[in-house]
Order: sequence, then structure tokens, then C-alpha cells
Amino acid sequence: MPMTVVPGRFTPAILSIGSRLPSFKYTARRVAVFVPRSAASISVETNSSVDSVVEKEKDILACPICYNSLALISKPNGLVGSAASGTQLQCNTCKKSYSGNETHLDLAVASGSNQYTEPMPLSTEIFRTPLVSFLYERGWRQNFIWGGFPGPEKEFEMAKDYLKPVFGGNIVDASCGSGMFSRLFARSELFSRVIALDYSENMLKQCYEFLNQEENLTNKEKVVLVRADIARLPFLSGSVDAVHAGAALHCWPSPSSAVAEISRVLRPGGVFVATTFIYDGPFSFIPFLKNLRQELMRYSGSHIFLSERELEDICKAGGLVGFTRVRNGLFIMLSATKPSR
Repeated sequence: MPMTVVPGRFTPAILSIGSRLPSFKYTARRVAVFVPRSAASISVETNSSVDSVVEKEKDILACPICYNSLALISKPNGLVGSAASGTQLQCNTCKKSYSGNETHLDLAVASGSNQYTEPMPLSTEIFRTPLVSFLYERGWRQNFIWGGFPGPEKEFEMAKDYLKPVFGGNIVDASCGSGMFSRLFARSELFSRVIALDYSENMLKQCYEFLNQEENLTNKEKVVLVRADIARLPFLSGSVDAVHAGAALHCWPSPSSAVAEISRVLRPGGVFVATTFIYDGPFSFIPFLKNLRQELMRYSGSHIFLSERELEDICKAGGLVGFTRVRNGLFIMLSATKPSR
């Protein structure tokens, strides 16, 4: 596969059809930017030696409107310093264009709209605010321990047990927030590519900043930052090996639509792992709880799961099989897989 080599400290996105890097001063490092086979290959000299050819990466990114492949239509002058600001991608079918900024590639459906804005439910919009995005990894997420969440490191170790069949492949950290699990996945070196995906621009900015502060993460060039809607994932069908969603399922506007979309992008045998809250046991005796849940969902967009069977049904409805789970109080980690052919 043709490629372009550019200098960079860490890559907000390594794409099959382009790369995006922040407009900061960089230390010498090699980053691979892949372009379509039909495109010409360019080589840019760096002050670090290129010892080997970067492993071939399969195409993964797609237009979130028609789910067809994207083409690189423009890139920054000279491809040095920043390959994010100024990078533009275009769908080969519907011709919709998408662009990158200083921190991430914007592949949301409404990307590029000048006048139109589309507010999401409160459970989504609250995480788009600068304050909550800043606080998320500075106290907000740590409070989940009161609901039985064992903490990011322990949750990561638990998730690894489910993800063993896809070690060496790519993984999408859906609703990544500030990227605490994205960094753990990258640091583990168990995956060829880690895609940190979120709808919140401010969360992705926090994710980018935390990644730059990681001194012990030597493979930052494998981390991809993408803004997208969980219900319109910008990936080709069957191109993703694993999807992880930490403490996010209850915040999605439509969990069933999101899981169906995750099923679409997973390859046969691909793995979905998620954590959320579940209110069963003694909570099932609370009068009118189901009615209260409907009202909460209507006004906040947040979902309350009342049984494991609900979560299993969501996975089955989305085309996933082999549902399994681990419980600890209100905390549940679930996993399901895309059926093998």
C-alpha cells in the first residue's frame, strides 16, 4: 500500500486514506500516512531514520452517510508539522467532504455545517461542555466506584479477558471521553490501532492533551481521535475487530440503534465489550419504577436498565451472540460477539 512518511510526536489519526497531526512543534518520529492505491505516493524526509516499512493497514474509515470509502482530496502544505488542520476527505460515492482540526478528524454526519446545529439529549450534551469534559477524569469518573465500578485499571484487566480473541487487531474505544481506556489499550500494545471515538469535541480535546502528557506511551502514533455519532459510525462494514464502551451505554440516545451499528462494523468474530449501571434486585420492588424510567429517558435521554435480560435483548436485536456478563453491585460488564461466517 502506498504511504507517505511525515514527522510527528503523536498521531490523532492514522488513516488508510490520510493522517492528521496537531500543529505543534514535533520531536523526530515516524508516522505513516496511508493513501489509496490509486493515489501517488510522496516521501517527505525527516531527521529520524526510517528503518522499516510500516505494516500494511486495512481500510477502515467510511462516510457516515452512505458507508462507502473516503478519498484524500487535500492535505497541509508539505505534509509537515500538521496533517490535521487542512486535511480533507471526500466520500467516493456521495461526495460529502470531511475535515480535520488540531486534535481530531470530524466524521459526524453534520460535519462542516455552517448554520445548522443539532442538539442531542441532555445525557449527551452535558459531556460536550468544557467543564464536564475537564472534570471527567479529575473526579467525575472516579465517583463511579460507589456504584460498584472497580476502577479503570481493573476494568481494563477484566475487558482483556473478553478481548483475547482479537488481540493484534484494531479496537474502537466508543464514547472514549477523555481517553483513559484509549491510553490503556495503547499502552498494552495488544492492538494494532486504537481509535478513540466520541461525539464531544471538548472530550476529544482532553483526550488529546492527556495523550500528549503520557511519557510512558511509546506508540502514540497508533492512537486515532475521531468525532462521530455512535449511531452512524464512520467505518466500513466488517472492518473493526473490537469495540469497547466504558460507562457509556446508558448515555446513548438509542442503545439498540448503537449496538446494531456496532454489529455492522464488527468483523465476523469481532467482540463488543461494555460497562454500564443496572438497577435490578431490590430496585425492582420500587413502585412505578418503570414509569419513572420512561419519564427520565424522555427528559434526559439517559437510560436505566432494570435487568440483565434487557441488555442481552439489545445485543441479540443488534445481531450479536454469546452474551455474557460480570456483576458487582450496580456495575455490569457485558460482552457479545459478531457471529462467525
